[in-house]
Amino acid sequence: MPKQTLQLLSDYFNIHSFTPDTEIPKSVFSASVFFIGKTFDELSIVVPANVELASLEVEKNWRALEVLGPLGFSLTGILSNISGVLASNNISIFAISTFDTDYILIKEESVAMAITALTTNDYLVITN
Repeated sequence: MPKQTLQLLSDYFNIHSFTPDTEIPKSVFSASVFFIGKTFDELSIVVPANVELASLEVEKNWRALEVLGPLGFSLTGILSNISGVLASNNISIFAISTFDTDYILIKEESVAMAITALTTNDYLVITN
């Protein structure tokens, strides 16, 4: 039995960086999926690659692995264990959590290696 099941989403994503006082572009709210994180120092927005934003910096060509859930708040170590497997294979991630689950963004060129590392460590990865 696998530890967890992850699904590779078909979308490509871009991670944008803005100053914290930037008004969030309206096009973000029309995207099929988006994540917004704001701190005292920055504003980060993750959107599908087809959403054009005029950001300070952009990291392009990320893919997302969704940890199929929902995952209860009493579960511990899920993201830590997955990120540990990927880190031990020198795969950089950008992690996002929602109320129900976690998403692990991986650069496109590392997806095949990530899937191999995860399946070798008893995770099930759905790619269709």
